[in-house]
Amino acid sequence: MRALIQRVAQAAVSVDDREVGRIGPGLVVLLGVSAEDTEADAQYLVDKVVNLRIFADAQNRFNRSALDLGAELLVVSQFTLYAETRKGRRPDFTKAAPPQPAQRLYELAVELFRAAGLAVATGVFQEYMQVSLQNDGPVTLLLDSADRQRPRR
Repeated sequence: MRALIQRVAQAAVSVDDREVGRIGPGLVVLLGVSAEDTEADAQYLVDKVVNLRIFADAQNRFNRSALDLGAELLVVSQFTLYAETRKGRRPDFTKAAPPQPAQRLYELAVELFRAAGLAVATGVFQEYMQVSLQNDGPVTLLLDSADRQRPRR
């Protein structure tokens, strides 16, 4: 499971010109699910996102997490995070999970974010969406649950 997270001052997501989610200061979480992901991947990624210290403290250092601040989250499904682009000119999405298992794990991640005590807005799974945001920093990070299996250097 992959999450592209962006620290934002505000963000919104719309479907068919109708706003379906909006947040103030917090994180936009673009969430992609691979065909090999499990519930453990969702749990790992949610824990990483909510505890990652990417908000500034009084000394302007990255020392505060979304949980520390009670930040809001906008979670949007994003299968294109699993695009394979090494060959050719058209992205290959075969590493992304099929819709049914992807939706199950996406919804589990949303539930886990809410269970952590954060306010969570979402997009609409498998719909064409337009996301607008005001990046704060800018701070943008890519997290991958597969990293938990890789040895640390």
